[in-house]
Amino acid sequence: MSKSIEEIQKEIIAEFADLTDWEEKFQYLIELGEELPPYPDEKRTEEYIVPGCQSRVWVAPKLEAGKLEFDADSDTALTKGLIAILIRVFSGQSPKDIADASLGFIEEVGLAKFLSISRRNGLFSMVQKLKGYAEKV
Repeated sequence: MSKSIEEIQKEIIAEFADLTDWEEKFQYLIELGEELPPYPDEKRTEEYIVPGCQSRVWVAPKLEAGKLEFDADSDTALTKGLIAILIRVFSGQSPKDIADASLGFIEEVGLAKFLSISRRNGLFSMVQKLKGYAEKV
């Protein structure tokens, strides 16, 4: 059985707790982004772009057996890490669970506090895009 959104968030909080400073945390995010599978070129369109991000971010949903899966990419390393961590939380979850999810880990690991205002706004735009897909299903 797959993990719940809450369980995945707890894992992420534990992973970030082991990192001592923001340089390490940003490096970890960049590494998470590097682990994303290649994003399909045919989905690099306006339909999949996340509005409100300084960087270009694409997110494409797939519904399989009642669960949403996401492909994602960005043209900057840190932003790619941010979308990677979000799709880690949301991929494999039901649309209802995604739409209803509270993302406490963003505050808990300090992302909201340590990101620049424009990156923070972009992060919340990514969350809105992912939840928007869940609400449309």
